[in-house]
Amino acid sequence: MTTPWSGAALAEAIEALAPGSTEKSRDGDVWLKPEAIFAVCEGLKERPEFKFDLLNSVTAVDYIDHFEVVYHLTSLPMNASAVLKARVGLGRTEASIASVVPIWRGADYQEREVWDLMGISFRGHPNHKRIMLWEGFPGHPLRKDFVTYDQSIVASLPETEDDGAGDVPAGQGTTSEVDG
Repeated sequence: MTTPWSGAALAEAIEALAPGSTEKSRDGDVWLKPEAIFAVCEGLKERPEFKFDLLNSVTAVDYIDHFEVVYHLTSLPMNASAVLKARVGLGRTEASIASVVPIWRGADYQEREVWDLMGISFRGHPNHKRIMLWEGFPGHPLRKDFVTYDQSIVASLPETEDDGAGDVPAGQGTTSEVDG
């Protein structure tokens, strides 16, 4: 089992690596400025005191007024783990962050999944397109604002005035009844 870095210790180490890149830390998490994510991740992988050689996951959370991109990292040589977070899309506009695919190739499909389902774009991604849904799918279904009339993929029935003339009285045959 890996030993998780404490948020405060990791934030201090990241500040030494890339001054001004952290926003805050709590428990085992460190929030980074989105513009610093690439430099910090590159340093966490390459520097001998960290050696975070494995990106376990890239995912995202929708907090209605912003998104968080969450990175789970593991250092196999150091037997350590870390969680990095970055707030993007404040006010639900331009949810974008740098791709970490050049650092960890395993981020490829994960970033595409986040793009596909949450609508967060990854600048510099080598194949930035949908991975689960078809091109042209209306919206991003894991966003909290997805379910709207305009984004519905089910065509609604046209509204008609019902005067009751077409109702079938109870006990009278319909095409779905089976003769017995």
